[in-house]
Amino acid sequence: MTPTNYHLYDFLDFSLQENSEETLWKAYAPTAVTERQGDILVDIPFQCQRHDNDMSADTSVPQKTFTLVIRAYGSTMLRLFIDYTGQPQTGEPTDESDMLSLAPSVKRMALHATQTSEGWIIADSEGKQRAVIRTKPFPIDHWSDLLPAPQPTFDLRLFPDGQKEVRLAAYDHFSPPRYDALPLAFCMKDGHIDRATLSFEASHDECFCGTGERFSKMDLAGQSFYLKNQDGQGVNNRRTYKNIPFYLSSRMYGCFYHTTAHGRLDLAHHSTRSVQFLNRQPQVDAFLIGGDTVEEIIRHYRDLTGYPQMPPLWSFGIWMSRMTYFSADEVNDICDRLRREHYPCDVIHLDTGWFKTDWLCEWKFNEERFPNPPAFIDRLKKRGFRVSLWQLPYVAEDAEQIDEARSHDYIAPLTRQQQSEGSNFSALDYAGTIDFTYPAATEWYKGLLRRLLQMGVVCIKTDFGENIHMDAKYKNMPAALLNNLYALLYQRAAFEVTEEVTGQGIVWARAAWAGCQRYPLHWGGDSCSSWDGMAGSLRGGLHFGLSGFAFWSHDVPGFHTLPDFMNGIVSDDVYVRWTQFGVFTSHMRYHGTNKREPWHYPRVAPVVKRWWRLRYALIPYIIQESLIATQTGHTMLRALVFHHADDKTCWHIDDQYYFGNDFMVCPVMNSENQRDVYLPAGTWVDFFTGERWEGPRWMHLTDIPLERMPVYVRPGAQIPIYPHEVDCTDEMDLQLTTLLNIDEQFSGYPL
Repeated sequence: MTPTNYHLYDFLDFSLQENSEETLWKAYAPTAVTERQGDILVDIPFQCQRHDNDMSADTSVPQKTFTLVIRAYGSTMLRLFIDYTGQPQTGEPTDESDMLSLAPSVKRMALHATQTSEGWIIADSEGKQRAVIRTKPFPIDHWSDLLPAPQPTFDLRLFPDGQKEVRLAAYDHFSPPRYDALPLAFCMKDGHIDRATLSFEASHDECFCGTGERFSKMDLAGQSFYLKNQDGQGVNNRRTYKNIPFYLSSRMYGCFYHTTAHGRLDLAHHSTRSVQFLNRQPQVDAFLIGGDTVEEIIRHYRDLTGYPQMPPLWSFGIWMSRMTYFSADEVNDICDRLRREHYPCDVIHLDTGWFKTDWLCEWKFNEERFPNPPAFIDRLKKRGFRVSLWQLPYVAEDAEQIDEARSHDYIAPLTRQQQSEGSNFSALDYAGTIDFTYPAATEWYKGLLRRLLQMGVVCIKTDFGENIHMDAKYKNMPAALLNNLYALLYQRAAFEVTEEVTGQGIVWARAAWAGCQRYPLHWGGDSCSSWDGMAGSLRGGLHFGLSGFAFWSHDVPGFHTLPDFMNGIVSDDVYVRWTQFGVFTSHMRYHGTNKREPWHYPRVAPVVKRWWRLRYALIPYIIQESLIATQTGHTMLRALVFHHADDKTCWHIDDQYYFGNDFMVCPVMNSENQRDVYLPAGTWVDFFTGERWEGPRWMHLTDIPLERMPVYVRPGAQIPIYPHEVDCTDEMDLQLTTLLNIDEQFSGYPL
């Protein structure tokens, strides 16, 4: 699409062609403000606009009036809701949705409106001002009629926490005909309201983060994103597996758009003065969330959408995998060598090769290559290895279950044959998508997994789920609204049946939408085994943590190689540096298109083993921090802004991070063994040498040995450490945990 640099066309995808049936409607000043059961109702007339680059009212078309609902949830959240369908059943905001999981602390708070000479003041039951609607005209000094007067607008100032102001973008225009953003507006197409927009003012120095697993730099200001889950096909482009309709602002507020529809989020991009959201359904439903810290804002967001559950102890150990192991003998040989050479490991993952036909998912073991699955799994369990299995939510044309799935509508029937999008395993390569909107299909899918879990499998890799068949008829939701939500329905089903059978809930998931944080854990997708793949993975994980998710992992040392996707060689330094990064991640799995076991990298295998031992020594600390993350707004992998939101430098750092409260980790991501490190204010202690530094400061580190990575801790920290070497978590007695005191006598941790 060639940009026109006009708001109507570029952001709203609005056609200005003369024969277009589309019309744009702009919000005018409200005509009434009333109270109802603690909500504030604002009647807003919308005026149709002429088909022209220069916006002007088409007064030949009668106005349409819709009601905006303003609702308060406690003292930190405001909800804006407006439905444009005119249907009674959709005209009220509901607290019932798959995305929402309201904490007991989330209670509605009554609002009251008082009219003044300047408009309406909206206060809560504690007397705090929560919103102001301005209707008084601004003063002017009239001397020219060269340009028309501005159209009426909706001037709403919101105070989600009763303190910080967030304004609708009521005045974002160059001159009255040339608008860059509209506070509220909608587009009509073929006689129906097709999409809606909501815009907030942005300040000139405002920074943004979050929005899901974003592979962009830390500050997202000046970018726009299409919130449609897709196969990301790597971690270095605009596509992503995990879009989350939530952003966090450096002005210390967050915004959650409660929708599953595809949408566009513009963070001061089309207009540097505005944050704009375009929802491809006739509704606006946004929660503004206040707080004094990043942690508070994320905690309040989790109060709305749910808290992560605690993964099992064994999951924090090392997972070993590749694409793929093809037989029980191959797996047993690898596990025997891991134990014989004392490489600690807890999980063996079987990827695409455990089926009768490789990559053809039928949820059944190949009986020739895995002749006795229960005995095979039990033997591994006795040696401290759990088994994880790959599968996906689509049924292939040649799958054993295809007739059953079709005849019972367990897969949604297609309305037309679609063309593949070119993914290695695109949904469109399959006969149908399992319909998780249909309870019978969900139970059928759970039954497929239940048989595997009853054999002793402990985790299902819920791969894919970003794409669904868009030209299929799903029982209880149109495809356009299901696409983004699908990940949540899919992962919830797998999580629930795993918890039911094993007593411990966990999945290994790739796609995500708002609410998926309740069903850990997620990993970063198909990164390249390269420095840019490592950097993109870390960026994605940092933004993901700022989007409500506590647990996240990535393929060590990247998934595929270049230029040959399947058959390239991973360099020793990438293998080691990615291992170091993995040690300081909530979960650590080796996986990729070729060999991943450390003995295939003999020059660096001794270094890798030492880092694996450090991983297991840190498990008590990881458990401690994980428990905190399930009850607060904390995440295991934290961007520096999480703790230093008032340090402007930290809003631009995306290659170092906090791991829990006590560690600041600075991965090396180049073959030159160097990097710049930023130390925020305060004293910092090198974890491996005990050397002390004062921040804020930059340090340029050169000649960093391959066996070391810059890691810092705070003086006074007490870090739980497991003091004994083990081969797996089954050998741990956590009562033997000791505390590593970062005091004056601390001279570094021996690696």
